Amino acid sequence: MFPGATADREDADYVVVGAPLDVSTTFQPGARFGPDRIRRFAETFDDYDHRTDQLFTERGVHDAGNVRAWDDAPAYLEYLEGVLTDVVWDEAVPLLLGGEHTVSVAGVEAVEPDVFVCVDAHLDLRAEYDGNEWSHATVTRHALDVVDEAVVLGARTGSPEEWDRAAEDDVTVVPPEAVADWEPAVDDGQSVYLSVDVDGADPGFAPGTGTMEPFGLTPREVRDVVRAVAPICDGFDVVEVNDRDDGQTAALAGKLLREFVFSHQP
Repeated sequence: MFPGATADREDADYVVVGAPLDVSTTFQPGARFGPDRIRRFAETFDDYDHRTDQLFTERGVHDAGNVRAWDDAPAYLEYLEGVLTDVVWDEAVPLLLGGEHTVSVAGVEAVEPDVFVCVDAHLDLRAEYDGNEWSHATVTRHALDVVDEAVVLGARTGSPEEWDRAAEDDVTVVPPEAVADWEPAVDDGQSVYLSVDVDGADPGFAPGTGTMEPFGLTPREVRDVVRAVAPICDGFDVVEVNDRDDGQTAALAGKLLREFVFSHQP
């Protein structure tokens, strides 16, 4: 259980769901351990948040455990989407723990937002990667099948074709050096889904991820994005945590989930 996620399922305003999918990792595998590792390294966090004068245990968070993954990504995503759709239908906010970034597709399908905001080192706008159209490198392109707009914060690498796709009107890319000054611009009534791929943070801070990319964001910059976007969100995930470090990355992911809950307005 995520520490402090003590609400009963029927009374919850937020539902944590672990999605330990790890089938398309292209460098360092281990994302299957991400959800439980995030829970483990969140155990030391105090219940009380001084900034918002709130207790996490009073925010109505329930942990529904992990949805066991298998190696058929499209089938798994369809099943995971159903689990997350149940959360949405119960008028709760899904908090998805990955697992490779592919799981965000299920979150977006369940929430059906207007805008997809993503912290990521990579554009993830490929139509396929190594022949796999469900690779973790295709997430933002899949999201654009659902949303009207995608905003990628902290991206610093991609193929020529991805940069061409990113130049179209429905995609906004904010480079790492500009993220600190970025503010969300969302029309009234628009729904937003926020996805945090931890490789958006610089690997000096978050080395426990599959595809490290230097020159990234600081943890505080990622935190500030979460604080800014959370109040207008209907769904959230933090993904791509693996077991290749001493817990720094999992601790950051767990703290970001808490920042989302403390900053969100149910």
